[in-house]
Order: sequence, then C-alpha cells, then structure tokens
Amino acid sequence: MLPLPGSGGTQPEPAAPGKVSSCKWVPCHVQSSSVLETLLAARPAAPPNLAEGASVSPWECRWFYLWVPAQPSGIVLTRDQGGWTWGPVAGPGGWPSVWLTPGSSPRNLLDMDTFSKSDPGGWWSRFGRTEVIDNTLNPDFVRKFVLDYYFEEKQNLRFDVYNVDSKSCSVLKQDFLGQAFVALGEVIGSQRGRLERPLTGVPGKRCGTILLLAEELSNCRDIVTMQLCANKLDKKDFFGKSDPFLVFYRSNEDGTFTICHKTEVVKNTLNPVWQPFTIPVRALCNGDYDRYRNGDGDRDRGSHGARAGHDFIGEFATSYRELSRAQSQFTVYEVLNPRKKCKKKKYVNSGTVTLLSFSVESEFTFVDYIRGGTQLNFTVAIDFTASNGLPSQPTSLHYASPYQLSAYALALKAVGEIIQDYDSDKLFPAYGFGAKVPPDGKISHQFPLNNNVENPSCVGIEGVLESYLQSLRTVQLYGPTNFAPVINQVAGTAAQVTDGSQYHVLLIITDGVISDMLQTKEAIVTASSLPMSIIIVGVGPAEFEAMEELDGDEVRLSSRGRYAERDIVQFVPFRDYVDDSGNQVLSMARLAKDVLAEIPEQLLSYMKTRDIKPRRADPE
Repeated sequence: MLPLPGSGGTQPEPAAPGKVSSCKWVPCHVQSSSVLETLLAARPAAPPNLAEGASVSPWECRWFYLWVPAQPSGIVLTRDQGGWTWGPVAGPGGWPSVWLTPGSSPRNLLDMDTFSKSDPGGWWSRFGRTEVIDNTLNPDFVRKFVLDYYFEEKQNLRFDVYNVDSKSCSVLKQDFLGQAFVALGEVIGSQRGRLERPLTGVPGKRCGTILLLAEELSNCRDIVTMQLCANKLDKKDFFGKSDPFLVFYRSNEDGTFTICHKTEVVKNTLNPVWQPFTIPVRALCNGDYDRYRNGDGDRDRGSHGARAGHDFIGEFATSYRELSRAQSQFTVYEVLNPRKKCKKKKYVNSGTVTLLSFSVESEFTFVDYIRGGTQLNFTVAIDFTASNGLPSQPTSLHYASPYQLSAYALALKAVGEIIQDYDSDKLFPAYGFGAKVPPDGKISHQFPLNNNVENPSCVGIEGVLESYLQSLRTVQLYGPTNFAPVINQVAGTAAQVTDGSQYHVLLIITDGVISDMLQTKEAIVTASSLPMSIIIVGVGPAEFEAMEELDGDEVRLSSRGRYAERDIVQFVPFRDYVDDSGNQVLSMARLAKDVLAEIPEQLLSYMKTRDIKPRRADPE
C-alpha cells in the first residue's frame, strides 16, 4: 500500500508495466501543487530501453508521464482526474506576467497535455493542460497559461502533446504524439512573440510542430510614483544620528524576497524625507496587488548588504493594494525591529514611516520593445592579465579541470545563455584584454578571442567558450587591467544605431584592480548616453572597491565634472555565488538573476530619455 502524502491514509499501489511494480516508496517534498507526490527511495530496475542515456520508445511514452531522455534519476507518482499514474523524475535542465498560448500544429494533436515548467530545484512540475479539440490535424487551443516572466532567469518549459482516444482523463491511456522544450525568454524574444518549434520524442516519426504565442498582461504596464518620510527612527551612529535609507523587497512565489528598490541616503537625521521615486508595478509586486514588503536600514553598510556592515533599524510589511489607498490620505507604518521587540518588554517601535504620496500611470514595458523588434546585442570581454595565474595551474582563475569549468567560463555561461534568447542572429563579439598576443607579442586590451580582427563575433555562447579556451593556449597573460578600450569599442558600435532597434550589453569578467580608472570613468560617462549597459563580474579574492564606485548605485558616477546620464553599470563579486553545497546550477542561476535584473530598467530608461516608442509588430 502506498501512503498518501498529508492524508495519513493509503492508496493501492498502481499497476505499471515493466519491472517497476516492486518499489519502495517514501514521502517526498511536494514541489508544486501536489504534482510530485512521492519519490522512490531507490531507483528500480529500468524498463526496456530506458537505461542510462538511452532514448525512449513510443511504447514507454504511453505510460511515462514525465520523463527525461537520458539518465532518469527516479520515478514519481503524479495524480490527475483519472487517478494515480506513473512517471520518471525529470532532471534539472520579477518580470511581467504573460499569457502563454499553445497555437496550431500540422499533425494529429488533439490534446495538449501537459504544459510543465522547471522549478528551482531542478524538477519538472505539471502546470496545466488545454482543452480537447476533436477531429483536426491543426488545432488552435483557446486556453491560456498565465506565468510570471523574469528576464533575468532561465525559465524552462516543456509541452507534451497527446491524442485523446480514451474517455479516461488520465494521460496514461492516451497516445503520446510528441513534446517540445523551450525557454520562456525564447518565446518573448522571438518576432512578435511567436515561436514555432518541432515536436520530438517519437523515434522514426515526424511529430509536427507547435506554435507558441506570448502576450503581456495589461496591469504590467502600470508604474507608480511615491514619496515617503520617517519620524523618530532609532539612533545608530555613535557620534551622530543615523544615515537612513529604505530598501523595498518583493515577495516571491517561493517565499524568498528580492530587492526591487533602494532609496537615496539621507545623512545625519532621525526624521528623513526621501525624494519621490518611480517604479514599475511589475518590479514592485509582479502584478500581484497583495504581495511585497519593505525594510528600513542605516547608511553604515554598502550596496551589497550585511557584507559591508549596514545597521538594521527595522522593517514593516505592506502591499500594493494598501499603498494605493494613500492616494486619498496619508498612511503611517510602524517600523519594528524583531530582535528589540523580543528583548525589551516595553519596546514600542523603532520609529514610523509615512507614505506622503502615491500615484499610478501606465507606460511602455520591456516586453513592448522586445516584441517591437528591439534586439539585445551581447559582447564579452575577458581579463587575460597575469594576476589570474598560469592557466595550466590548478590555482589559476582560468584553470578548468575535466570536471569543472573555470570561474570565467561559469560566469559567461550563466549570463550569456539568458541574453542569447533575445538576439536573433546569436553572433556575439568576444574580446580579451591585458595579454601579449601573437605574432609580435604586443600588449592588447581588445583582441578578438577568435583571432579575427575583421569579424570578432562567435556563434552562440558555446562558440565564445571555444574561442576563450583557444586564446588561453595562444596568448601570454600579462597586464595591465584596462577597461576603457573595450568599453569605447562597444560604445562606438552602440553609437551607430540609436533609434531603439538595438541595445548593447557588455559583460566584463575580471580578477583585479582597474589600472585605467580615470579613463574607464570617462568611457562609462560617455556610454551612459548610448543604448548600452555594462555588467562586471569580479572573480577571485580581490576586494573590488573600485568596482563598487563604477556601479553607481549610491553616488552617480562622474568624470571631469560631467555626470553619467544613466546608471548603466552592475557589478557583482563571483565569490558571493559560490554554493557550499556544490550545486553549480543553482549558484549560477542566482548570479545571472542578480547581474541581469537591472537590464530591463536600464533599457527603458534609455528609451524614455530619448522619447523612443516601441515599434508596432507587423500584422499577421
């Protein structure tokens, strides 16, 4: 008998073909909507043709509900209206909410079941199923799936297609016709938000195609402008008052929190009045009017949290819906410090925060520009200075073992594999800096990794990686660490097209202190008026204080009395994303999420300052 999770009862163990009838079951953490109910404690003997790395035959597809074609790691039990069905565990593979609509297909695809998505734990979970359409080879499904869309994340989706020949609601008794794997970003980044993919999974047969359409929900276009002040905050500085600022956190679906806005610092006061600021509703609460919270902090720590020494004053919780009521009256929140509240019986609060004003209006979104044809052009610049160490030595930051990519390669893959979904030609210019290059051994700070000066573009992220590894074998690591040449190179390209059809993202991966700080500042200030953003990932043990200055989150970057028009730089230290558990997939997903999170807003800020409206998609 099989225990039912959370019920305390039992369910007769379902019959299944092959050799999987005698299995030991244990309770398993439920990943999503009770889809993953139970996990095998030990993997059973594999059914026919499902050994490690083997393909799956049509016979197996009829009863394997969720599956991965190579190296299945276990079996799960899923439940739908037809009762219990078998299926294998599938391995690993805000931004606006979008409709995702399965479109037409030229083959006998009558029931599209199911639509699955990959969660952060690496499992596939069933998300939904369409209606059944009778007697057609080209069904147009009506049902839409609503998803939260995050530009900075790789959101993997899978569509399984079935032909309904049985009255049973269980897919166990239906004919499997094929499946398609796609990232949500690929659909958003495709022309007019329409992506056609071939269906696969039935050996020796053409399974047809599936057409996917993505459309943004209307409430994702709203932006809010608000102003807050605080009164009688706790004193945190020994020789003065406090230097308070507010940090706003959005509550995520998985229970975690993501920083979505940080106010400026108001120095030496317990009664700060912050400047009004504007933020998209999608960034604040991702369209969910009852989700998000914010906290209150003191200036003593830097932009990367407790690592730099903030003094926590207190926090309060609210929601978009509650904030919106302030359009007619002031709203006052008590700022509470949980530790003080537990320790002091007479503790009341650590001050109050008052919402002075709150207004809402609509504007164009990142998705509007992508659907209108704006392309993200990705360029890579990699540090080849001698401070990285000899690439052949395990202590080198460029060292890659047969089992482990270097920090440089990991950072490149994490960021590049997301951005490439928004670049139609998948051609990425890639440069190195700080090395002596053949044939004359001259020092270069913008040499093409593919050794082609006329065309430095590599095909796909894998092409960039191949060229990077080849360069390690042909150049001599040297120095100094100069950023300005490659920034100016990309800025020159960005300056050629400023009508909003192209936006450039430069990724710089480096290990050390910048040698040309003044020139780099000047280059960034100049680039801030162009359609481009700069991501800097610092690898190795250096402190990277100069990178914090370039980031410009707290103080707008300036050079020779000229201030940057926009904040276009995002810096993160790679070491903050090294997972002690050894899970590289999750660690690099967090890295990509943090370095890419600001790109959509930076793109929008450029379009807004130039009054560039998104192009209308071509008619069908």
